[in-house]
Amino acid sequence: MAIDINALWNYAKPELSEQRFVAAMAGASDDDRLVLKTQIARTHGLRGDFDAARRILAELSEAQATASAEVRVRYFLELGRTYASPVHPEATQTPENLEAARSHYMRAFELAEAAQLDALAIDALHMMVVVDTTPEQQLEWNLRALAYMERSPQADAKKWEGSLRNNVGYAKRLQGDFDGALEQFRLSRLAYERTGNIRSVRIADWMIARTYRAMNRLDEAVALQLALERDWDRDGEPDPYVYEELALLFRELGDEPRAARYDALLRATRK
Repeated sequence: MAIDINALWNYAKPELSEQRFVAAMAGASDDDRLVLKTQIARTHGLRGDFDAARRILAELSEAQATASAEVRVRYFLELGRTYASPVHPEATQTPENLEAARSHYMRAFELAEAAQLDALAIDALHMMVVVDTTPEQQLEWNLRALAYMERSPQADAKKWEGSLRNNVGYAKRLQGDFDGALEQFRLSRLAYERTGNIRSVRIADWMIARTYRAMNRLDEAVALQLALERDWDRDGEPDPYVYEELALLFRELGDEPRAARYDALLRATRK
């Protein structure tokens, strides 16, 4: 498509993203407008308004059937996300909703695979971890998505590496495979370094430090979390997750005054 969807997204600010998508509709082709509408639906889902997201997608139901492959893939992807996604409350993840999500994600994958839209095919595969949620199932889906990325010659597909390796590492950590988790988190960090994504590099460092704590490598975990604290504070964006980890780490080390200090910082950032 002529419009760079990724450049318009700010996932932390769905309202802003919606404004950008609406503005991009001016002068867009028919297909591009349909794609933009799928993304507007997604902004509502990220805000927890799944009914609004489905209403927007329902308006596209007839048109998507004869639209481009990208429109159809994105339509089913976003429909799946209205039934199961990381932002859904646990109470909504009923067997019926999970099966609806599975059907839509798998339809999106099949369409993307047939059209050689590899990045969207990977997106569909990686969403399956919210449907099949045991660590073993999550690892299986993440490894499948990672293998798809590694086979793909497409640049957009390769951009998934950092995220997918993070997900594989997380699933391995849940299974107690800490060495395997560290390997994937370090590879994730390298992938983000190659793209210049500093925020994601820091998230990878947090995941490495969190794994050190699980391995009882507490001094290494503290050193890395303190470095992250300095980096985030320097940017004027204190990270509550770093404070939370430092409180836990100092408490495990028997340093209650420093643990209490980070508890207070955590409370202050979450007001």
